[in-house]
Amino acid sequence: MPSDLRSAPPDRLTIHRLAHGGDANAFAADVHSGLSAKPKMLPPKYFYDELGSALFEAICRLPEYYLTRAESQLLGDHSKEIAASIEGPVRLIELGSGSAEKTRYLIEAWLERQQELHYLPIDISDVSLERSSAELLHTYPRLRITAYAADYFTALGALASAEERSPRRERAVVLFLGSNIGNFNPEESRHFMGEVRRMLYPGDILLMGADLKKSRDVLEPAYDDALGVTAAFNLNLLVRINRELGGEFDIQNFRHKAVYNEQLGRVEIHLVSRAARRVRVRDLNLEVTFDEGESIQTENSYKFDIAQLDSLARETGFSLEKTWFDRARRFSFNLFAAV
Repeated sequence: MPSDLRSAPPDRLTIHRLAHGGDANAFAADVHSGLSAKPKMLPPKYFYDELGSALFEAICRLPEYYLTRAESQLLGDHSKEIAASIEGPVRLIELGSGSAEKTRYLIEAWLERQQELHYLPIDISDVSLERSSAELLHTYPRLRITAYAADYFTALGALASAEERSPRRERAVVLFLGSNIGNFNPEESRHFMGEVRRMLYPGDILLMGADLKKSRDVLEPAYDDALGVTAAFNLNLLVRINRELGGEFDIQNFRHKAVYNEQLGRVEIHLVSRAARRVRVRDLNLEVTFDEGESIQTENSYKFDIAQLDSLARETGFSLEKTWFDRARRFSFNLFAAV
C-alpha cells in the first residue's frame, strides 16, 4: 500500500500546512514552566515523539488496555447505524486524525450512502497526514481529502473562516475519536466543545468518543500494565528531556504511578522520585529539586457518565441525541447535535 504523496492523486488531495515552526521552543518553555511549578507537571502532548508513538501503539495491543479494542468493536458493530442516523450528504472533519485507522469504519459506512465523500483530517503532524491521506485515497477512489496540518484551534479557526467565505452543500460531521476529551479538565472540555460549536451551523454534528467510569480494578491496570509498557511510555518523557534539552535525569530513579481518583473521576499519571535529588536541565539553565516521593504529574484521563456528557452538551450549544456502547459498555460514542 502506498505511504507517500507520490501516489496520491493531486486533484483529490489538498494539505494546508498551518502548523508553524518552534515546536522545540514550545517544548523547552513548557518543560521549564512545568518543572518549576508546584506541584510539578508536564503536558501529555509531549509523550508522542517517535519512540513515544511506537510505545503507544504497543499499549493499544496490551490485554489491560481495553479502550482501543472497545472503540473498534463499537464502530465495527454500529458504524452503519451511526451513518444512517445522520441525514446526508455529509462531509467528515476529524480532529487528531493520526493514522485514521478507526475512521475507516465511518468512511466506508458513508461511502455506502453517498456517491463521494469529502474528508477533512486535522493533525499536528504533516508527515502523519501525508501518509494516511495517500493510503486512504488509494483504498477509496470516491474519497476527496482536504487536510490541515495544525493544532485543533488553529484548524478550527481556518475552517470557520472558510465556511464564511463559501456556501456548502453538505452537513458537517466532526469526529473526535478515542477518548481524547478525557485529556482535558472540565473547564478545558467546555472551552474545546465551545470552539467546535463556533464553526458549526445548527444541525451539524459532533461524534465523540468518551471512556466511561468503571471500577478501579479495570482502570488502573489499563494505565499500569504488567509488562511495564505504559511505564516506559511515561518515563520516555524524561528520556526526551535528556535528549533534546540536555537533561540529566537518571531514569532508574523515577517510577511510574497510575491511580484512579474516584472523587474527581480521573486516572492520574505520575513520575515519582524514589529519593531526594537535584536534576539539571542544561539547555534551560535549570536545576530541579525533588523530595523523596515527590512526583511530576504527566496526565489526567477523565472518565464520564452519560449525565456528565449531557451536561457538557447543554453547556456548550449542543444536544446529546444518541449514545452507542461497546458490548461490555465500557466505552461510549456520542452524537451531539449543534443547536
